[in-house]
Amino acid sequence: HENRFVSLLRNLIGEAEHLQNTGVGTAYVPQEDRAIKHVLEVLAPHRKENGGPLEIDHVTYAEGRGNLIIKYPGTGSSEDVLSFVGSHLDVVPANPDAWNVDPFSLTIDGDKLYGRGTTDCLGHVALMTTLFSQLAELKPELKTTLTCVFIASEEASGPGIGVDGLVAEGKLDHCKPGPVIWVDCADSQPCIGTAGAVTWHLSANGHRFHSGLPHKGINAIEMGMEAVSRIQQKFYECFPACEKERDYKFITPSTMKPTQIKCAPGGLNQIPPEATISGDIRLTPFYDVSALKACIEAEVAAINADIESLPVRGPCSKYVIKPDDGEPIVGHLKLEWGDHLLTGIACDLTSPAFKLMCDSIKDVKGVAEPYSLTGSLPLVHDMQSEGFDIQLIGFGLMSTYHADNEYCSLNDMKDAARILATLIAKFA
Repeated sequence: HENRFVSLLRNLIGEAEHLQNTGVGTAYVPQEDRAIKHVLEVLAPHRKENGGPLEIDHVTYAEGRGNLIIKYPGTGSSEDVLSFVGSHLDVVPANPDAWNVDPFSLTIDGDKLYGRGTTDCLGHVALMTTLFSQLAELKPELKTTLTCVFIASEEASGPGIGVDGLVAEGKLDHCKPGPVIWVDCADSQPCIGTAGAVTWHLSANGHRFHSGLPHKGINAIEMGMEAVSRIQQKFYECFPACEKERDYKFITPSTMKPTQIKCAPGGLNQIPPEATISGDIRLTPFYDVSALKACIEAEVAAINADIESLPVRGPCSKYVIKPDDGEPIVGHLKLEWGDHLLTGIACDLTSPAFKLMCDSIKDVKGVAEPYSLTGSLPLVHDMQSEGFDIQLIGFGLMSTYHADNEYCSLNDMKDAARILATLIAKFA
């Protein structure tokens, strides 16, 4: 049903402008129900109330921002379940001026399907909808009950709107006895680990003065940069590469790095009194986020207790000024954690679902090559902590994830349908 897949994907990409979530410098509120409308049009003839086998539940916790639960009942017990969750209905923002094609309409160039969401994640929505419509038409008698869940609010913008709300309300309890295949990765291979993502802001407070008299100022940029260097050194001492990262084939170990800097306005001939250096930490799932925060907070406190222990830059650089007629002026650091916090996941490699997924990929692609990366997925760790057996897969392209001119491969999506059908057959 290639035509059905492409037609649905075209309709979904046509809504992508209204599905954008909040990105840097934006304040979009996605309207996921605009995508759900097209999914429901495809599935309408197969709904139970229309004489079909599919049980469909449209669950909404915020106006216009729905989730969709699709169930194909099996003949087995409540323990015989296989679920496909995580394909989200919102997309990251796109700037049309930076694209070679219109990001909000589907462009087909040979095997490439261009448009915002083709890889992340409307391509998966179209794929899973097409798969369940085919199941409903063919009506195979399966022991295993199959569930597909499309979610709102992938970036968890607005607690309780997406899968977190579904879990809290018990809407996914029936999925817990069996594996949950989280369909929101890339490259048609099992992703067996992701990292946590923690953002941070380090503010350095110095003392403004004319740059021609640098010995009378405290350069907040220099102090902040030296502090970040020392904090990074402490981070890598406490959270080094470990054996489990190699076992899980992580591409990189845990990392901490600055990514932005801003300082108080002023002339180029002034010593800056304030500077804030911000960045993120990617923490593999074998380390604890609370231990990380405690370590960094303790290091900042130690620096503040002896600010002069920081290296200076040149003979006039200093972090404490001792005027002849007043109290010392002492540089100071302040650490704040950002609102963006995601916890990493290490999938259960002993799960039968993992082996069957690898076998299904090998049957279609010829080889299964599990990988891990220090990118982050929202909410999966929370579901794993709730007792769900989470396995990760996706069929878009990592090279175009969140990118300008995003596209997916039509042939990869065809293979994906074969992989998923093979997996279902192995379970059933």
